[in-house]
Amino acid sequence: MSNPTATLLISCPDQRGLVAKIANFIYANGGNIIHADQHTDFTTGIFLTRIEWQLQGFNLPRDVIAPAFEAIAKPLNINWQLHFSDHIPKIAIWVTKQDHCLLDLLWRQQAKELPATIPLIISNHEDLRPIAEQFKLDFHYFPITKENKIEQENCQLELLKKSEIDLVVLAKYMQVLTPEFITKFPQIINIHHSFLPAFAGANPYQRAYERGVKIIGATGHYVTADLDEGPIIAQEVVHISHRDTVHDLIRKGKDLERLVLARAVRLHIQNRVLVYGNRTVVFE
Repeated sequence: MSNPTATLLISCPDQRGLVAKIANFIYANGGNIIHADQHTDFTTGIFLTRIEWQLQGFNLPRDVIAPAFEAIAKPLNINWQLHFSDHIPKIAIWVTKQDHCLLDLLWRQQAKELPATIPLIISNHEDLRPIAEQFKLDFHYFPITKENKIEQENCQLELLKKSEIDLVVLAKYMQVLTPEFITKFPQIINIHHSFLPAFAGANPYQRAYERGVKIIGATGHYVTADLDEGPIIAQEVVHISHRDTVHDLIRKGKDLERLVLARAVRLHIQNRVLVYGNRTVVFE
């Protein structure tokens, strides 16, 4: 990247002068702000902001930016993250048997729509190995049973660590991760085939059909120990009619799943999502 940038994601109790103090830190060190967005949740009194500036001409070396900003952040009780645009994150895609989300992510990454690398695919079935071979990606098969789940998850964690993975994307991975796994590797995005919180859990299209709903949806969210209740990043819906069968709902739902998962992943790797509590602010 010819002109890399730095991005701060910030959340803290709202207070006077926050914007000025943060902006002045960048200005005083020769930085040129190119994007800035903010939001105050007046219900909780939380201030959230995303601010991005050019590193060209910035007086502080990269390894000094964090400790220098911490001196400002600590007395203001600021939670913050610092990211650099020329860091290319590594994604591991986890799948079971359905291929539509996997293929969509791989195509988008090849088309440079997703600024990331995808070093490996993990699955609890062998069905999608040919796709990994087609894209010349490593495919790792971890059969999961009730008896070996903990052992296999430990092996998966070792593989993620060895491969220096930044983000796990559950692209129709039909297994529930244990709370212990999520604690050790919390950067996980899932696609749920429903407009959460409606129809959480299994078989949402069948249940939506039986309920006679007029819209169906898909939800991209972070994974937490509470099944299908993690902070939501992206959602989309499509209208259906009384003429649509369950198969029609599944077909339309797959289209939504592809779009929503790709959007959620892109927003995350572009450092546009701030989580606070069980909610998110998405700076688009």
